[in-house]
Amino acid sequence: MANRSKRVGTAWESGIVTHLNESGYPNVERRALAGALDKGDIAGMPFVIEAKAHRTPAFPAWVREADAEALNAGAPFGVVWAKVVGKAHPRDGVIAMSPAGLLVVAGIIRERDILASVVESLQARA
Repeated sequence: MANRSKRVGTAWESGIVTHLNESGYPNVERRALAGALDKGDIAGMPFVIEAKAHRTPAFPAWVREADAEALNAGAPFGVVWAKVVGKAHPRDGVIAMSPAGLLVVAGIIRERDILASVVESLQARA
């Protein structure tokens, strides 16, 4: 690879993939670049992951980028997984998303909780 920034970014993406694989998501992998129709940096999750390893954060622009890539990918939302300066492991990174994405996640959790409550109620009747 020609420049340091590209090497750092590729290493960060690869680290995220390894972390997700080791956390029980074996089908996660780095995605090939796609230019204007980019679908995020990492594939295999039900949402888009845009990986960022910059010294100077630009969260508003990055979140807009992740949302645009989620649209390209047909995903419900996108997240930015940003590297924290001085920290090497993805578990020490920061996740950012739009409020619309957060509402999608909240809706999924609410539906899961409602379903669990219905199942519990049915089991109590049995």
